[in-house]
Amino acid sequence: MKDGIHPQYQAASVVCACGNGTAGAFSPRVLEAVGCEVVPLDCELDHTFPRYNPNTEDMKMLHAMRDAVLEHKADVGLGFDGDGDRCGVVDNTGDEIFADKVGVMLARDISSLQKGATFVADVKSTGLFMTDPVLIQNGAKTVYWKTGHSYMKRRVNEIGAVAGFEKSGHFFFNKPLGRGYDDGLIFALAVCDMLDRNPNKSMADLKNALPKTWSSPTMAPHCADEIKYGIVDQVVAHFEAAQRNGDKVCGQPIRDLVTVNGVRVTAEDGSWGLVRASSNKPELVVVVESPVSEQRMHDMFALVDGVLRTHPEVGEYNQKI
Repeated sequence: MKDGIHPQYQAASVVCACGNGTAGAFSPRVLEAVGCEVVPLDCELDHTFPRYNPNTEDMKMLHAMRDAVLEHKADVGLGFDGDGDRCGVVDNTGDEIFADKVGVMLARDISSLQKGATFVADVKSTGLFMTDPVLIQNGAKTVYWKTGHSYMKRRVNEIGAVAGFEKSGHFFFNKPLGRGYDDGLIFALAVCDMLDRNPNKSMADLKNALPKTWSSPTMAPHCADEIKYGIVDQVVAHFEAAQRNGDKVCGQPIRDLVTVNGVRVTAEDGSWGLVRASSNKPELVVVVESPVSEQRMHDMFALVDGVLRTHPEVGEYNQKI
């Protein structure tokens, strides 16, 4: 790609899923115009959304994309949410790739062209942005920032980052890739660019080349709106004190604390846990990940949950690992 102009791709086969939302009006035509073989899926505009919720994290939509990818032997499935500012990805084997992992894949690709590139990732995203050997080799730098599209968009522009990646699927690309705002179609074209630059590798190959991590879904224990921020402040203070005192987490020293949005505590082996307040629900948000093992992921959850259980105001989770 040069100056934001996308090349004619080598006839990549793409399932374009729009959930009967806004992106159906233009996404299939744009993908066809740049040379993709497009398999349209629910691209007819219908405000009643008769098939499923047009949400790139909705399992009904992801399963429909998977089935279409496998039926048509497509190279990738690209799904757009109702207003088209997010994109979800299913690889050629039908497996969903979580958005933060797609972000690492795209950061690898972009930093191979722009050495020393800076990226922004929201605090819920994978630790691979800091530890991936390819990103380190390419001199890439990643800053973790507050979850929320307005926070991310502002930060990407403030520090002149090439791109920002949010675990929810909001991606922000600065020039020459985009204009700084979240646009699912720009996200989709970046995926197509990556595939075009790796003609001998499938989407699954690129995914499987990432270091293995074990990560939880987003877990949300109930916490009333009027107290949730105060609870998070106390959790932040707990871990800041632990770091000052040299206390260990899960048997290891604290390697890093990120407190721009709640607290993200990382142990020496790279296992981490996040606690923040939900922006729009009476809930806290908990995410854990380990690059070592599934057991270490569970250990980190037990640690974080143990701190939360010292606050009786924190209720039950909507889901747990």
